[in-house]
Amino acid sequence: MVDEPEVFLYTDGACSGNPGPGGWGALLKHPKTKSIKTLSGGHPQTTNNRMELTAAIEGLRSLKPGKRWRVHLVSDSEYVIRGLTEWIEGWVAKDWRRGTKRDSSPVKNADLWKTLYDLTQRFDMTYEHVRGHRGHPENEECDRLATEEIKAMRRRAKEARAD
Repeated sequence: MVDEPEVFLYTDGACSGNPGPGGWGALLKHPKTKSIKTLSGGHPQTTNNRMELTAAIEGLRSLKPGKRWRVHLVSDSEYVIRGLTEWIEGWVAKDWRRGTKRDSSPVKNADLWKTLYDLTQRFDMTYEHVRGHRGHPENEECDRLATEEIKAMRRRAKEARAD
């Protein structure tokens, strides 16, 4: 029997243009304590996939160190979920390349994938893909956090131009 997760980590990334200004959101729920923590951030020039990865990274980074948490990661990004459940072990074995030959192309976003891989090794992880924009409350909240980051970035850029 698999132990129940101690933490549910919900994540989402968004981008206005791809590339363009991007935001990410993460929501952590601790079922035992009923506590909820939200995180968000962004980057002025990025891609949607980088924001999806960053949301998962920052969510895991926010967990108190020194404990091997049981974490259930929920994302609407097939890129993140399939990457973690299907592709990553092959990438590691091929030194973060997409093929076995020396001249094989590197994995896209390898810097973030390496960080995410290292973080997942510290926890007992399970994964779940949910459909985005289908009324899943935590996914919708993460999307709201991510898009608010983009809006805030645009406001700051507009204010800076006005000065």
